Amino acid sequence: MSVDTAPPKPRRLLLLVPLVLFLGLAALFLLQLLSGRNAAEIPSALIGQPAPETNLPPLEGLNLPGLDSKTFVGRVTLVNVWASWCAPCREEHPLLLALANDGRFSIAGLNYKDSVENARRFLGGLGNPYSAIGVDKSGRTAIDWGVYGVPETFLVGKDGRILYKHIGPLSEQAVTERLMPEIEKALAAN
Repeated sequence: MSVDTAPPKPRRLLLLVPLVLFLGLAALFLLQLLSGRNAAEIPSALIGQPAPETNLPPLEGLNLPGLDSKTFVGRVTLVNVWASWCAPCREEHPLLLALANDGRFSIAGLNYKDSVENARRFLGGLGNPYSAIGVDKSGRTAIDWGVYGVPETFLVGKDGRILYKHIGPLSEQAVTERLMPEIEKALAAN
């Protein structure tokens, strides 16, 4: 008399489920890894949409206007979200100063959750690339713009629509390979 010690067939199949799930997830991760997509780039739902209605007061003590989205129409504008307490903002600042020398477009600053004194000190020590600066003390306007964190830079076309978004500090490579080609396209558009 022999006793069958093999588990019933449905139980054997249940033992394979974790292995199949693991292999499926591993294949999915491998496909994403090999896709060539930059995982650091988070797509913005605002690309192609009108810039959010913005009317922020100016940074006190500077003779510059505040940030008003109505001024974007008719001119290509970079909107840079920055704060004095943001170390990566210091890293990208020399690039913004260099971009400010190109008179074909303007650079507007959205000062995020910062004190007036610290923001003025930041610009006084490093230079001011902005033609307008709006103060967003509460961070509400940054939420409207879909900001994940500072720094972030938006390219707004002549029609007032957001054309491009760069998350994180600008680098020379990002400016040369991505931002400037987008600016050139925006300048060429009617």
